[in-house]
Amino acid sequence: MRLIIDTDTAGDDTYSLLLAMKTPGSTLEAVTVCVGNVPFDQQVENALATIEAAGFSGKVPVYCGARRPMVKPWEASTMHGNDGMSGANLPIARQRPETMHAVDAIIEKVMAEPGEIDILAQAPLTNIALAVMKEPRIAKAVRHLWIMGGTDNSVGNITPCAEYNFFIDPEAAKIVFEAGFNITLSTWTLTMRSSLFEADQLDEIFAMKTPLSEFYRKVSATPRQTAEARYGRPISTHPDSLTCAMALNPDLIESARDAVVRIETAGEITRGFSAVHPPVLGNRWPEFKVNARVVEKASNGGFFNMMKQALS
Repeated sequence: MRLIIDTDTAGDDTYSLLLAMKTPGSTLEAVTVCVGNVPFDQQVENALATIEAAGFSGKVPVYCGARRPMVKPWEASTMHGNDGMSGANLPIARQRPETMHAVDAIIEKVMAEPGEIDILAQAPLTNIALAVMKEPRIAKAVRHLWIMGGTDNSVGNITPCAEYNFFIDPEAAKIVFEAGFNITLSTWTLTMRSSLFEADQLDEIFAMKTPLSEFYRKVSATPRQTAEARYGRPISTHPDSLTCAMALNPDLIESARDAVVRIETAGEITRGFSAVHPPVLGNRWPEFKVNARVVEKASNGGFFNMMKQALS
């Protein structure tokens, strides 16, 4: 698989990058950075440091994209610590970002070889929305768009109604879901159902004592503490890396359904909510067509084995 990852690099975003670089048969064509988890320049440094830690320095170009959402102001999260890496103090990478803007890089790479490249969008969808606004043909030229975001009519992780990525830029999410991409949606609902690593799994990773398992241990420290305080047991959540694993190995998907996904942009309380409707909605209101496959369940064991292999 040939993959572009659009990321707001912090915490679990980095393990997704590792999976894309270290899984046999996968080629990470580029990393594009978008507004999101932590201050933008720190996100860029985190992506570069992850690429270097994986031994791919100079082999995967990194492009800087949108530094703010399309409409409303944004504030960085502390979920992953101030640096997005749990204060891991990784050395500054030798590789530097490219000069081309991420949106232009996405368009150039995809349109050069239509139908050949998948995109994994694990950040707010600002870069993807800007790309399709600038070049509408990209929606059909991308082989598949894998999106981590939203909820499956369930509780969010930043408000009761919204998941973080869609909450930060729902206007961008609305544009992307209405653009005609071939979409698989991996939600926060799926994250809580299929991506969690429990204490025994974490111990198994920590016991590996490889450079990348140590990278995982250090970078995951703050979100693990946050998750334990929130959910009452030692766990680690992996929304982005589960999405990447499913893209690389679709056999991990155990249950999915076609749906009409609509994004709320105006609600004072429900801003960023992803309404996931059954296809019958399109029969009642013709303007609403099936626009995504929504994953309901994935193999946690298969995902865990892929992560272990990538960290070995």
